[in-house]
Amino acid sequence: MAILKISLPDDIAKQLKSLAQNRGLSVNKLVEEISVQAVAVWDTETHFRRVSARVGTDAALAVLDRLDAADRG
Repeated sequence: MAILKISLPDDIAKQLKSLAQNRGLSVNKLVEEISVQAVAVWDTETHFRRVSARVGTDAALAVLDRLDAADRG
């Protein structure tokens, strides 16, 4: 496991500590969970851009429209 040292403004660090405490997590675990979510979003966006480049923007957006419609019911 890698160890990273980050610098945050005092108010953000205080809010992170409060949020972690509220969720019953350590700050380390909270930052890990937030990082996993951020990487997942980035991976999804990167994948969508690759698919869009291969099949075209209209086709890629049509897939998103179908997923959105399925999600609504």
